[in-house]
Amino acid sequence: MRIVVVNNFFPPRVGGSAHLSDALARGYARRGHEVLVVTAAYQDAPAEEERDGIRIVRFPAVTLPESRLAVSFDLSFATRPSLRRRLAALLDDFRPDVIHQHGQFMDLTWSTGAYARRRGIPVLLSIHTRLENPVARYRHAFRLLDATLVAPRLRRTRPSLVVMDSYMQDYIDERYRRGWRDLVPIPVGVDPDWVRAGEAARGRELIGVDEDTPVILSVGHVIPLRSRIGLVEALPAILERHPDAVLAVVGRVYYDVFLQRAQELGVAHAVRSLGAVPKSDIPHLLAAARVESHEQGLGLGTATLESMAAGVPVVAWGRIDNFPGIPMVDGEDIYMCEVGDVPGLASRIIRALDDPEATREVGARARAVVDEHFAIERVLDRHLEVLEDLVAAPVPV
Repeated sequence: MRIVVVNNFFPPRVGGSAHLSDALARGYARRGHEVLVVTAAYQDAPAEEERDGIRIVRFPAVTLPESRLAVSFDLSFATRPSLRRRLAALLDDFRPDVIHQHGQFMDLTWSTGAYARRRGIPVLLSIHTRLENPVARYRHAFRLLDATLVAPRLRRTRPSLVVMDSYMQDYIDERYRRGWRDLVPIPVGVDPDWVRAGEAARGRELIGVDEDTPVILSVGHVIPLRSRIGLVEALPAILERHPDAVLAVVGRVYYDVFLQRAQELGVAHAVRSLGAVPKSDIPHLLAAARVESHEQGLGLGTATLESMAAGVPVVAWGRIDNFPGIPMVDGEDIYMCEVGDVPGLASRIIRALDDPEATREVGARARAVVDEHFAIERVLDRHLEVLEDLVAAPVPV
């Protein structure tokens, strides 16, 4: 097959959707398919390159200023008068059999969707992010954007939608009704091998702690939906039991309220904000961690699964049936409590720090769950099955 992978976010930009779309693109090529990646320009990345069997074309883009409305991300958009013509020329030359898009609210998704509709090409769309914000005025704005910009485009292009977890299923049902050809359950995929190559000593060096310090690692960009405020508010109880514990937050800080809250609660001395780090450092940080937690609001994402893959027990907010058909048990595969339950978060982290041997067993079971259900090769198999079915079936008009 000739597969186009579309994502405004793509390496060298970091982030869950960027890494997954890159891993899938390289996987498609490794399995013998021709792959073209269409993405937005980012920093000094070349406008066009070939690597790992894939061709990457980055369209000129404008980066919007960071704001809470933009979920505090620096969003890049490629829309300009020449985009439709240049995109059509690129894709006509490639002659795609199918298009795999990532991100429902990005302009390259909209542009390639319109192209696919004109050419009768099937589309698979992976929705990674829910347009939500805990602040009321932004929450209402996001609902309006979904209703006026995203949903109408989905109803016109009617892609097949990848459903990654239970929360995303509920979100799609509510926001995008009649906006899809069909729904395909495929969980997030991770590469277990790379996260298992870490050196604990190097991780402790990066955090600035000694080998006896209990490290609570928290991986992922800090945004309103993954604010780390709950973790900081859990720290007083944790430090009362484990006064030497350190919370190491790894990821670019777009929303720094957690640091202010740490000052207010008198626990700032136990917080290390490392900022964005090279991907190659993540395995070392995981190797140094006793537990990982980033109370990311609703749903368990890539950072959670990579921590589990490394055998690091995860403490999370959410629902235990996060992944339909993949059972997990609180206290056996993961430590899970209700969203917003700060005492529950604190008690589970304390439990994990109190009993290192039991915690290691939880980590071992978590590692096995990832190997069985979330390893990138298994997820790649499922994506290719879906793409082949889409190519074999006519596109509904």
